[in-house]
Amino acid sequence: MRAAQEVFERDGFLDARIADITAAARTATGSFYTYFNGKEEIFLAVVGALDEVGLHPPSLEYVAKQHVDVADLVADITAHHRAYLETYHRNAKMMRVVEEVTNVSDSFRRERTARAQTWIGASRDAVAELQREGRADPGLDPLLAARALSLMLSRSAYVTFVLEEEGAESIDGLAQTLTRLWVNALKVPPT
Repeated sequence: MRAAQEVFERDGFLDARIADITAAARTATGSFYTYFNGKEEIFLAVVGALDEVGLHPPSLEYVAKQHVDVADLVADITAHHRAYLETYHRNAKMMRVVEEVTNVSDSFRRERTARAQTWIGASRDAVAELQREGRADPGLDPLLAARALSLMLSRSAYVTFVLEEEGAESIDGLAQTLTRLWVNALKVPPT
C-alpha cells in the first residue's frame, strides 16, 4: 500500500498504473491481484488508511463534553484543529489525488460523502447538546452548522496545503483562526 500511495502521489490516480505500483513494491503483478481486484480497490485501501491516521475533519463530539470554562473549550478545539492540520499537511500530496478522484468518480464521491456523514452526524449531535446546555446559539440548525464547520476546516486545509502549497509554519495560525471562527459561529458565551 505504501508503494501505491507513492505512485498515486507522483502520477495522480488517472495516470497511475498497476505495473508502476508493483514495480515500486518490488512484487509481481500476479501478487497484486491476490490482494486487490484493481487500481480502484487499492486506492480505496490507501484512502481508508488515511482515515485511520486521523485524516478526517474532527467531529465536535469533544466540544460537547463539559469544560470548566471557555478557555478550556477553546484550547481543546485548537488542539484538535492543529492535529488535523498537521496530518493533512503530511498527506497533502495524497489529498490532491483524493480531490482528483472525487471529481472523476461518482462511486468514490458517493463513498467519500457517506464516510463524511459519520463525522458530520456526531458534530450535529454535539451542536444540539451545546444548544441544550445554553452554550451555543440556539438559532443554528445543528446539521447545517456541523456541515459548514467541517467544510470550513477541510477546505481551508486543502487550499492552504494543496493549492497554495504552504508549509508547516502555517499550521498554528490557521488552527487558531479556525478555532476563533468556530467559537464565533457557534456564539459560545465568553468566560
